[in-house]
Amino acid sequence: MRHIFIFIAFGLMQAAIAQEPVNISLEEVLEKVRESNASIQISDQEAKMAKYDYRFSNSVFLPQISVSHTGMATTNPLMAFGSKLNQGILTQADFNPDLLNDPDQVENFATVVSVQQPLVNMDGFYQRKAAKTTMEAKELQAMRTRDYLDFEAQKAYGQLQLAYRAVEVMQKAYDAATANLNMAQNSFDQGLLQKADLLEVKVRVTEVSDQLKTSESNVKNASDYVAFLMNEQVNVLFEPTQELLPENIGEATEASLENRADVKAMDLVSEAYRANMKADNMTFLPKLNAFASYEMYDDQIFQADSKGYIVGASLSWDVFKGSQRFAKAGKSKTNYEKAQKEYEQYVAKSTMELQRTKRMVEDAKSRLQTSKLAMEQSEESLRIRTNRFKEGLEKTTDLLMAEATYAEKQLAYYQTIFEYNQAQSLLTFLTKE
Repeated sequence: MRHIFIFIAFGLMQAAIAQEPVNISLEEVLEKVRESNASIQISDQEAKMAKYDYRFSNSVFLPQISVSHTGMATTNPLMAFGSKLNQGILTQADFNPDLLNDPDQVENFATVVSVQQPLVNMDGFYQRKAAKTTMEAKELQAMRTRDYLDFEAQKAYGQLQLAYRAVEVMQKAYDAATANLNMAQNSFDQGLLQKADLLEVKVRVTEVSDQLKTSESNVKNASDYVAFLMNEQVNVLFEPTQELLPENIGEATEASLENRADVKAMDLVSEAYRANMKADNMTFLPKLNAFASYEMYDDQIFQADSKGYIVGASLSWDVFKGSQRFAKAGKSKTNYEKAQKEYEQYVAKSTMELQRTKRMVEDAKSRLQTSKLAMEQSEESLRIRTNRFKEGLEKTTDLLMAEATYAEKQLAYYQTIFEYNQAQSLLTFLTKE
């Protein structure tokens, strides 16, 4: 039993340590997200894959070189005669019809070095161009992914700040509600307050307690999301070192959407489809390739008493392959036209989002001052009603309403700060080239 108690105590200690808040700044979050975020790593790997696809297209220009060494033994008449001929050991006696028709076993070892050099392959040239364009598009997409994760990390950090602010507000509201309950209990004990009013105050304390627990759960949820973005364990409770305050980011630069990384990537994708379309059309043209081989033969392994070479070029032209090439060319043209439409739609949607975000910034900016004044007014109203309640000059319902209104206005003010900061960050993200 002693060991069991020690084990349970150790587990509780570990749980307590795991929930100890860890202070973290926005700069630390951004740095860890850039280094460890899974989405960024995936986009980088996709860019590397596209880079290797482009390297694969080097085969359009570079030769293919192979070396082989083959050994065999045969009594096949044709193979036996050819092997002796390649070895340079034919004699007049080998032309005896009996030996030609029924030869003895012949051993042959051949070492061949062959080279194939593409000369003119127009479809390959355009396939290489498509691969290069796709590689550049993937690099831009990876860059845009990093920009988006920066924005997402700022948003997540803001949510963490807002969650902690909500806990502070609800904790103060709970303390105030508890204090009001004590006053109401004293008034009830002195016969100055009805039981229904006392029960109403108790209900208010319970409601605020539930809201406080929800706020604490939101802190854990926001902390888990920050940990997820940083690709860390989610059992760590993070606490922001910076307060939730309106950020003075300044005016966003007027950037052309065509120069934004994701828009340029969409344009490059369209160009890649165009290059593939041209490549499919070029399959109707002939191909010219050069070839050469150096051959060494002997009846002993790894020997080369007889040598020879072959050098040549081949011009091949697939005149008609059913309807395969026509269908493939038509499909690639359709893909290109589809990519063009998708690019135009993406630019139009991005323009709409940019204009909407600019209006969001202006709207949030105007709400910021209004919500601040509303919070200050509700705070003063609560102060006055609390003092009047102590003197027995205020109804319980009015005090509870003032208390709830003040907490509501506080939360609304901090929510407005969060929305203003996020609108500013989103505008910066949408205008970043």
